[in-house]
Amino acid sequence: MIHAGFEPDFPLLWIFKPLRIMDFAVEIAKLKKEKNAVILAHYYQIPEIQDMADFIGDSLALARKAVETNADIIVFAGVHFMAETAKILNSSRKVLLPDISAGCSLADACDAEELAEMKREFPDHKVISYVNCSAKVKAISDIICTSGNALKIVESFPKDEKILFVPDKNLGGYINRMTGRNMKLWPGSCQIHDILNAEKVLKLKIAKPHAKVIAHPECNAAVLEISDFIGSTAAMLNFIVQDSSQEYIVATETGILHQMQKLCPQKKFFVASNDETCPCNDCPFMKLNTVEKLYLCLRDESPELVLSPEIIEQARKPIEAMLRLS
Repeated sequence: MIHAGFEPDFPLLWIFKPLRIMDFAVEIAKLKKEKNAVILAHYYQIPEIQDMADFIGDSLALARKAVETNADIIVFAGVHFMAETAKILNSSRKVLLPDISAGCSLADACDAEELAEMKREFPDHKVISYVNCSAKVKAISDIICTSGNALKIVESFPKDEKILFVPDKNLGGYINRMTGRNMKLWPGSCQIHDILNAEKVLKLKIAKPHAKVIAHPECNAAVLEISDFIGSTAAMLNFIVQDSSQEYIVATETGILHQMQKLCPQKKFFVASNDETCPCNDCPFMKLNTVEKLYLCLRDESPELVLSPEIIEQARKPIEAMLRLS
């Protein structure tokens, strides 16, 4: 309590004023230099974190960057399975996740024990796992893929190869339709992409007749069917830069809009949302990471992502197989 007649020798506002984004940015920059740390961020992070990151990318690009870094500490601004991938590829380095509870509905859809049971049921099938899965699932997979290289990874197998594709039924179904294959699909999906409704996308398309629909392959088949372009987050960014259109309906998580607007400030982007009362499509897990949490995890070097040496060794092989093919 401040009593009448008390005159502090510093401004009272300073006591109660919270750190601003700019203040956090300065402190984070200092800590990165002191600790030889690097910040890797996914496109779905909030704009402020994207702007503070040393590298921004999709799952494939971030996996590659994790291999290339010589930092002692990797701060992964993303979700749990992404930080696990960074740890698998950098077992000797400390990997931090701003919010350790930042999970993934798609990764949660595939339990390693259930997958092991299915492998016993179909022993003649190769297991291709989408990177959006746990380290334990990766450890019992033959090869990993991302949305950016899934088609190439699948096509690297002979046409008559029996394949179990996990955990995303939408991405797997899209590849089946593209290649004419009949991969067995795990019944998992991303809650953000799968919920998008084709009818609502069409209504938005009618309202914005000059806009092209661009969609992530994690979307359901009905949405992909009415899309003008289908691709990973990185592929969508490349498309809007090279394409001559000026308006786009974006069927993926809203975080990507920040980079789209930076790359093409003269173009207009509309979010394909399943909620007519809200023009948003935010992943609740991606948005758990905040600038303050980013600062605190770097300052305290916690929470740290820890995996057993056995899981790291087993999971590294299918990831490295993917990177060799990519």
